[in-house]
Amino acid sequence: MSPTTSRPRTCVVTGGALGIGGAVSRRLAADGDHVLLVDLDEEAARRAASDITAAGGRCTVIVGDITREETVRALGAAADDAGGADVIVNNVGDFRPAKAVFVKSEPAQWQRLHELNLWHVFAVTHRLLPAMIERGSGTIVNVSTVEAFRGIPGHAVYSAYNAGVSAFTKSLAVELGPSGIRVNAIAPDLADTPQTPAEAMLAGRDPALLRSWLPLGRFGAPDDYAEVVAFLASDAARFVTGHTIPVDGGTLAASGWYGRAGRRGWTNLPDHA
Repeated sequence: MSPTTSRPRTCVVTGGALGIGGAVSRRLAADGDHVLLVDLDEEAARRAASDITAAGGRCTVIVGDITREETVRALGAAADDAGGADVIVNNVGDFRPAKAVFVKSEPAQWQRLHELNLWHVFAVTHRLLPAMIERGSGTIVNVSTVEAFRGIPGHAVYSAYNAGVSAFTKSLAVELGPSGIRVNAIAPDLADTPQTPAEAMLAGRDPALLRSWLPLGRFGAPDDYAEVVAFLASDAARFVTGHTIPVDGGTLAASGWYGRAGRRGWTNLPDHA
C-alpha cells in the first residue's frame, strides 16, 4: 500500500496472467494492492488470481482481449466499481504476427501489431485517466522494449510502435505532471517467459554464450521486471516521471560489444574470440 493513500490501491495490469504481467500482478498484490488482472487466457488468469488470493491478496479478473473495445469497457466498469485506478500497468505487447522482412509484410499485420503494442495503451489510459485526474494522483507504467532504441531486422513495425509507447510515455508525463500523475515505462530484453522462453532463444546453443551476449550473463526472470515496475509505481519513485527504464541486463549499454571467450575482454565483432 502506498504511504500516500489511506486505502489499498487499485492496480490495473493488462496481460496480467503470465510472464512479466503475471509477476507484476503477484508483486503488486503482495504489497496489499487490489489487482484488476486483464488477460485473454482465462485459465491462466484464474490460476494467477488463485495464487494471489492464496497468498492473502486481492484480485479481480477481467477476461478478454484488451485490444477490443468491449474489454476496455469491462475494465473501465470494474475500475469504477473499485473507486478508480491508482496504478495502470499497460503490459500487453507482442512482436507477432510478422514477416521476416518488411517488404513481405501486409497491412493487416501492421494493424494487428498496432493494436497489440500501441492502440490499447492509448485506449486503456484514456478510459481510466479521468478518475486519476479527479483524484489528483496516480501512476502509469507502460511496457515498451529495448527494440524501441535499436534496430531489429524483421520487426521494424513492432519496433516503431514501441518507440511510440516510449514517446507517449514522455509526452504524457509532461502533460499530467501538474495533475499529480507520474508516467514511466520499462524496456525489457531477453525475458525468459512463456512468450519468449529461454530454450527457444538459445535454439540449441550453449547457455555459456550468454556471458558473451550481455554483461550480466543471464536471461531476465519475470520478477526482475516486476520489481522495477513496483518501484516506479511506488512512492519511492515519487520524483521520477517521463522515463523509459531499460531492464535488459546491460544489452543497450553494451551496444554491440560481445564478451570474448574465456572472459578475455570484449570485442565489437561477434566472433566470440
